[in-house]
Amino acid sequence: MKQLVLITVILISTIAHSQTKVSGTVTDSKNNPVIGANVYLEGTYDGSSTDDNGNFEFETMESGSQTLIVSAITYETHYEMGDVSYFKDLKIKMIEAINHLSGVTLTAGSFEAGDNSKVSVLKPLDIVTTAGAAGDFVGALQTLPGTSTVSEDGRLFVRGGAAGETQVFIDGLRVFQPFSATANNIPTRGRFSPFLFKGITFSTGGYSAEYGQALSSVLLLNTTDEPEQEKTDISVMSVGGGVGHTEIWGDESLSINTSYINLAPYEKLVPSTQGTKWNRPYESISGEAVFRSKGEKNIFKLYTGFNHSNLDISQEDINYEDFVRFKLKNNNLYFNSSYKHYLENDWTLSTGASISMDKNKIEIISDDIETKEIGAHLKLKLRKNFSNRFQLNFGGEYFNMNYDDLFTTQNGSSFESKFNDDLFAVFSEADIFFSNRFAMKLGLRAENSNAMNLFNVSPRVSLAYKSSDKGQFSLAYGDFYQNPSVEYLKFDEALDSEKTSHYIFNYQYLDNGKTFRAEAYYKDYDKLVKYNTLRPQFNSEYNNLGSGYAAGLDVFWRDNKNIKNLDYWVSYSYLDTERDYLNFEEKATPNFAPKHNLSLVTKYWVEDLRSQVGFSYNYASGRPYNNPNSNTFLTGKTKSYNNLSFNWAYLVSQQKILYFSINNALGFNNVNGYQYANEAKMNGVFERRTIRPSAETFFFVGFFWTISNDKNSNQLDNL
Repeated sequence: MKQLVLITVILISTIAHSQTKVSGTVTDSKNNPVIGANVYLEGTYDGSSTDDNGNFEFETMESGSQTLIVSAITYETHYEMGDVSYFKDLKIKMIEAINHLSGVTLTAGSFEAGDNSKVSVLKPLDIVTTAGAAGDFVGALQTLPGTSTVSEDGRLFVRGGAAGETQVFIDGLRVFQPFSATANNIPTRGRFSPFLFKGITFSTGGYSAEYGQALSSVLLLNTTDEPEQEKTDISVMSVGGGVGHTEIWGDESLSINTSYINLAPYEKLVPSTQGTKWNRPYESISGEAVFRSKGEKNIFKLYTGFNHSNLDISQEDINYEDFVRFKLKNNNLYFNSSYKHYLENDWTLSTGASISMDKNKIEIISDDIETKEIGAHLKLKLRKNFSNRFQLNFGGEYFNMNYDDLFTTQNGSSFESKFNDDLFAVFSEADIFFSNRFAMKLGLRAENSNAMNLFNVSPRVSLAYKSSDKGQFSLAYGDFYQNPSVEYLKFDEALDSEKTSHYIFNYQYLDNGKTFRAEAYYKDYDKLVKYNTLRPQFNSEYNNLGSGYAAGLDVFWRDNKNIKNLDYWVSYSYLDTERDYLNFEEKATPNFAPKHNLSLVTKYWVEDLRSQVGFSYNYASGRPYNNPNSNTFLTGKTKSYNNLSFNWAYLVSQQKILYFSINNALGFNNVNGYQYANEAKMNGVFERRTIRPSAETFFFVGFFWTISNDKNSNQLDNL
């Protein structure tokens, strides 16, 4: 019996002496205790949790080399490797895990419109539900801060930049002619239907190194990857009609959309009165198609769009007794293919190509002009996620531009102009997340133009700091180059690239459907094109001695949850800009840059009336114009611009909708500018005429019918 007791005591003593105590303290980067962290030896059941002071302690019979694992929610898993006998009184610091859903985002200079984007200020549906936009994505974007109202043009003017300083991309590939051809003082529209796109990123400055050849802004349109269901959309409108259809075969799908527009019936009911006579009102037929094929780790998309349009108009001109006749026929064809493949080890390959062909046949009085432009873009990009703290994008692209025009006078004389360029670019950009509160984007872009024999390097950097759970600050800097317009290069290929440098400071606050953004910026222009004649022509003298600046403040507020059935946003922009370029006599504010812009957009659902009603109000302060009767240059100011637009959508039945809208409902007498005579009268005074919109208001009525499998889908949110 004594021997049994002795053996038992020896065994217990041996076991006790073979156990090893593991202990330590777990804290965060600020030395605060991490409570409730799991601490254990890999491959065993030996472990414990940290207490209120971050301490842990447990015993193990394991020996030799072991791995101690420490894990806690919102922190990266920590590993200690070594002999278990050294796992005593450890001091372990946990590193915060990066959460891309709730962490900091780089927002300086960018507005995103996407259902899955946490930094969206607009949703894709907003692009077509905004009163006054008339289904044009540019019309909706003009309600955002940073844009200027230039009603007679219709394109995007961003932060003191001309319309040509903004470039448009579809699925990352360049669109060379994104807007429809039109006549002077008749606003253009975007060529694309918003129904085929899942989201939009609108960068008002400081955009990614992946994109170039834009001094002020880029607009990125992304087509839908996978449609939800098969459906057919039919539209009957006061200005035409359209039909769209989506067909799905397993992992493949095809969406088509076509429309016919003819303003002749509308023009008979509401004829233009402001110095315009339509000999043949605007008419167009257009179509788009997107084919998608989705594999297990890849997706292929093919997008194509075509547009044919023509018009015949006579317009008043101060330099002619009779109206000046202008005839236009335009044909545009665009192809875009993109392929994305998700490779092993968190690599992603993206590649694609686009080509566009645009032809114009123009008659001005008795002169003829024929233009032809072909643009091509090839792109290859790789992305590697090295960790949730570091991602790298890099790639290369090639652009080809081929332009020629033929000008034929009434007496048969002709002049031909051409320009061809091959531009190569490489880019690299890294996203670095130091924590959930601090992130950085570093980018570099290099471009080489063969025709102009130029090589440019553009550094770009963005910083973001999350000051609270709902607010964050961002900074951005970048250099941006753009080749001069073909309007000048066809006469002088020795010109240099134009340049801007962007400096941006941004604050954004997001809280339960409420969005507030305030952004201050400064843009420094250099190497702008100048010439010494009234208009650019073959015998003009060109140089890159132009310069300028643009500075301002943009403010945005949106609330779509806190007032029942009401969604609204308010935008305000202050702009101070001057430049010396083109044929300017001195540095001055260009005529497309009003100092103040204000927009208010509302949408309200009336349950009892089964209706969605909305209105938009746009205001812009007076724009500069040059009065040759004055001793100063570009110091005149037009009256301020005002526009109140209204729309109403009535749900006849679940899939049938009656829609009505009116632009400039109050009939504000807006002035776009003034045209002065080329020569003074005998008394030395230059006569002028007022340039006003061709029509004070525009009415639209439409009936929309959706046919789908679920019998519930409709176009109410797409109007």
